[in-house]
Amino acid sequence: MTWINERLNIRYAIWALGIVIFLAIPHVVDDKLLMHLAILGMLYAIVASNWDLTLGYAGVFNFAHLAFFGIGAYTSGILAVKLDISPWLGIPCGALSAALASVIVSIPAIRLRGIYVALLTFACSQLVLLLLLSQPLITGGQQGLTGVPQLQIGDFRFRESRFAHFYLVGLLLLCSTIFLRRLVTSDFGLSLIALRDFEEYAVARGIPLARQRLLAFLLSSIFPGLAGGVYAHFLIVASPDIFGFSLTTLLLSMVLVGGVATIYGPVIVGVVMTYVSELMASSAWMSDVFGISRGPVRFMFVAVLIVLTMRFFPQGVWGLVKQFSARVRSSQKDAPEEPAQMR
Repeated sequence: MTWINERLNIRYAIWALGIVIFLAIPHVVDDKLLMHLAILGMLYAIVASNWDLTLGYAGVFNFAHLAFFGIGAYTSGILAVKLDISPWLGIPCGALSAALASVIVSIPAIRLRGIYVALLTFACSQLVLLLLLSQPLITGGQQGLTGVPQLQIGDFRFRESRFAHFYLVGLLLLCSTIFLRRLVTSDFGLSLIALRDFEEYAVARGIPLARQRLLAFLLSSIFPGLAGGVYAHFLIVASPDIFGFSLTTLLLSMVLVGGVATIYGPVIVGVVMTYVSELMASSAWMSDVFGISRGPVRFMFVAVLIVLTMRFFPQGVWGLVKQFSARVRSSQKDAPEEPAQMR
């Protein structure tokens, strides 16, 4: 019992320290680029960690997940630009649109297996992109939806403060992470794992396969939809580049390198990978050394990182952290106690 209390105290201490560091970052970091990348990294971390719910815990190769992020961005942007609806109403509407799209995608997807799920969901993502490009009067077509208003409360404009967007996105990431951790440790989360690892046995024990996977699609789309809405108002544009292969690859690398079925791994690696990938895309020395343009350098780095992760530590970064923590606890339990006269 004492050991359990110690673990809880350590966990609470880590959370408290993390919150203090997070609150202090805008006061310490003056570089606008770093703050911009930190905000983007947290938005991408929300998308990646929610993708982990279907890809990692449910074991469904859902490649339409990025479309939920894009739908949230375009829904909130269109409502604000075309209908003059407040972004604070448009962002929740983006989440609702993403949730509706996830249900539509999941209905045929849950009846398929393996590579067919990946092909179907990828086709759905491309279909959404083509629909957006085919309506230039509404979505802006290939140029994207411009003129998206920035977030503001009364006379306070978020873009005029270096704290506002950072704290808003950080709060959204915190809520998303707590939501996912509660979800995967609940009976619902355990049922997803059972269906992933022992599908026939789980179905025989009464776990409804179709309903659980449909709920997994639905629940994994809510926070990406919210993040997409914030993303559009943060960048004041909704671009079809959201659906691009480069962003899909980057987010997939966050899940794989961070650790499949871990939640915390994609969150941590998501922030780090955003900064590293943007640094590689903007640095000239790598292109000078390797003799290639800057764009392919980032893609090569992400591809090599995915291959190395799957080859040498398939459980990802968070898996390594858990293994190290388990070894430390095991060594502490096996350590002999000091004699009473030595205390």
